[in-house]
Amino acid sequence: MKYKLGDFVRFVDERMEGYVTRIIDEDMIGVTGEDDFEIPVQASKVTSVHGHNDGGDKATNQSVPAAATATFKDKGIYLAVVPDHKTSAVVHFYLVNETSYQLLLTLNTLQQQQYKGEFAGVIMPSASEKIYSAPLADLQIWPQLSLQMLYYTSQNRNLREPLTITRKFKAKDFADQQKNVPQLNKPGWVIRLDEDELVIDAEKLKESFFKPAEEKREVGKPEAEIDLHIEKLRDDYQFLNSAVILNIQLEYFKKALDAAIVHQLPEVVFIHGAGNGILRHELHKLLSKNNKVQTFMDARKEKFGYGATKVLIK
Repeated sequence: MKYKLGDFVRFVDERMEGYVTRIIDEDMIGVTGEDDFEIPVQASKVTSVHGHNDGGDKATNQSVPAAATATFKDKGIYLAVVPDHKTSAVVHFYLVNETSYQLLLTLNTLQQQQYKGEFAGVIMPSASEKIYSAPLADLQIWPQLSLQMLYYTSQNRNLREPLTITRKFKAKDFADQQKNVPQLNKPGWVIRLDEDELVIDAEKLKESFFKPAEEKREVGKPEAEIDLHIEKLRDDYQFLNSAVILNIQLEYFKKALDAAIVHQLPEVVFIHGAGNGILRHELHKLLSKNNKVQTFMDARKEKFGYGATKVLIK
């Protein structure tokens, strides 16, 4: 296919022009003009308009940073989804590498049981690369993305295990407000790919019930209402995937419940939101197994709807 998403083209036989917002097949494309209507047209019936592809969606610096002796960064790999600077009907996917490693990256898509290689290349340290584009209107039928990365450095570092990420995007992934993307200096949605999963130490939580009284007095008294929304718990929440967010919320919930028990509070309200119900389900499962909990119920529906749980403590 001669054209790419975001290219500016002009019709050969008509006085019309617009941006390529869909690749239909090898011969057909969709072009969206100023009226925001997409017109299917044969690729042979349009021609590129020079001067519009000003490099606004090209990757940032791919050279090796000059400060090679700076502190080595092991972490900091992001997938950024950025609207095209010419037409918001198209988004571009960037791999943003803030580590000191060179990343050997491949991207494959899976749709209707068909795999397709989309990108293969090297992402230099402190650099980014555009690896995929898609029409935003087709979000519900976007293919599954699979990224595979190998870490390389000439410095004396322990070997890293390859990183494999498989992701099927949904509309809720773009519900949050756009943030400024590292390195690109553009608004978009950013997903952290190399976040460490939290490991909850059950033994340490168990030991907290048997600490001496003087140690228990050091536990801060919790508020009567505890908000578990991730934006209240972490400043970098927009970089976290859903599994990591859930672990952070559950860890915070457990510590807050332990503190409420230590301080002998009669009741405490956990605000978890309605959402998809996963966090609420996990909280209720943990509460049902805790012998220090008398009972629990939905908190005042007129205030919280079904987005909060009231816990009565023995």
